[in-house]
Amino acid sequence: MSERTDYRQTVRRVLVITLVLNLLVVMIKAVVGVWTGSLSLLADALHSVTDSANNVLGLITNQLASPQPDRDHPYGHQKFEAVGALGVAAFLGIACFEILKGAVDRILFGGEPITLTAIALWLMLIVLGVNIFVAFYERRIGLQLGSQILLADAHHTMSDIWITITVLAALIGVWQGLQWLDIVLAFPVALLVLRSGWVVLSANLPWLVDEMAIAPEAIHAKVMQVPGVLNCHNIASRGLLGRQVFIDMHLIVEPKDVETAHNITEKVEAHLEEEYGPARITIHVEPPAYRSGEISY
Repeated sequence: MSERTDYRQTVRRVLVITLVLNLLVVMIKAVVGVWTGSLSLLADALHSVTDSANNVLGLITNQLASPQPDRDHPYGHQKFEAVGALGVAAFLGIACFEILKGAVDRILFGGEPITLTAIALWLMLIVLGVNIFVAFYERRIGLQLGSQILLADAHHTMSDIWITITVLAALIGVWQGLQWLDIVLAFPVALLVLRSGWVVLSANLPWLVDEMAIAPEAIHAKVMQVPGVLNCHNIASRGLLGRQVFIDMHLIVEPKDVETAHNITEKVEAHLEEEYGPARITIHVEPPAYRSGEISY
């Protein structure tokens, strides 16, 4: 198996940069929200608090997610990143609940009218620009490194962009005398937060529950291309394609001596790694006379 590159230092640097920017965003939104009394803006500030919490969570899980196995974790530590991404989804769920609760309370019990100035709108435009930079910066580095925690946080920040745009629309409406618009637009903000949580959840659960990573038919087709292979069956795979996958299979080869059979298994492993990236492959070699029509379990 080829050794995985440890990219954690780069991920940590990205998370620290975005943490500083997210704290700046939280401060601006909170100040403007208290200043204007906008429910949707205060909810947006709450959502941005989860951005900062996600960065801290990401720094912790990134420290734990060593790409190299050890005695206690012989299959590596990569799932720590998936656990961190699920934490992101949990924070999103909390933010969604708080937004809806605040909107319902305002409808039932009312509140102070919103006061707005041009300065508040300009500050929100600055916040929007920072959010756009953070989202695309994290997504670009996350795709380069295959980091699930960066991609999950980029999804979260992308939802923050749409929420900020929605809040800006509400503030502009309030500026034009439509006080009710602030409450009405708080609900789509909650739906956007909920959707982001689902995206993060659906991307990481398959990894944690060991869902099939590669179709066994695809692995079978690749293995059968290696000279000397007669049959390949009982194929199973798990992991995350592009990061690290675990592949198990039974193999039947033409040679009867152990050394030549071993050389063929080495070629099979190299062939699969070339196609699917980092992989830990376990191959059980069976006698040439054995036959099986079952490709997978």
